[in-house]
Amino acid sequence: MFTCVLSDAAKRALAGTRFADVRWVSETGSTNADVMALARAGVGEGLAIVADHQTAGRGRVGRTWSAPSGSSLLLSVLLRPTPAAAGFCGMAMGVAAVDAVSAVTGVTARLKWPNDLVWPGLGDQRDRKVGGILAEADWSDAASPAVVVGIGLNVNWPPSFPEDLRAIATSLNHVASRDVDREELLVAILRELDRRCDDGGLVDAVRARSATLGSRVRVELAAEVFDGDAAELTDQGHLVVAVDGGAQRVISAGDVVHLRPA
Repeated sequence: MFTCVLSDAAKRALAGTRFADVRWVSETGSTNADVMALARAGVGEGLAIVADHQTAGRGRVGRTWSAPSGSSLLLSVLLRPTPAAAGFCGMAMGVAAVDAVSAVTGVTARLKWPNDLVWPGLGDQRDRKVGGILAEADWSDAASPAVVVGIGLNVNWPPSFPEDLRAIATSLNHVASRDVDREELLVAILRELDRRCDDGGLVDAVRARSATLGSRVRVELAAEVFDGDAAELTDQGHLVVAVDGGAQRVISAGDVVHLRPA
């Protein structure tokens, strides 16, 4: 496994943040799995592993995730928050990624509940996914959980996007009409995440960047599917959906489909 070396400029930009240990590899099975294994071996907070290619990338509920080698930013980080803050780590990554994407590329991404970055649809177009986030926790030490947060961002995909993905996904270089420096984007995300991990206004930041709030949605749970209007986020980041008939449902986990633009 070949490990790339960060540029001196990237190292200087990350100096003083919690992310002092950044390892960039050409290929691995899963960056989340790699970081979790090191977390269980006792590695401290701030480890970040980046890969050019994953052979066993994963999304939520065991879904697979794949991309052409070198086309994406595949990043996992190790955080060791307080137990009360553990559930907010994925949200911190989402806000950090949206702001970093905007700063580096000029592309205005938004957060689709619960764990996607999307390029907002224009007019009647549907939102298209540019990235996804997966947070996993090890609670073997209940007083100091290890939280691994992974993100996969479509950064520099080939001009011909796969036919089966074209209507639902896109890449930052397609939207920005130029190639994007993955190291610059990596540094921007880690700097923003370092700041957001200590941010007391995280849920408000998610609300401000949400593509889901205000949308007509279809909620897909394990045992049922229903439609409604995405009305609000709770202080824990759960989605409040006003279902037809006026009742409200609070969703802590599940899949959401946007039925019309916000």
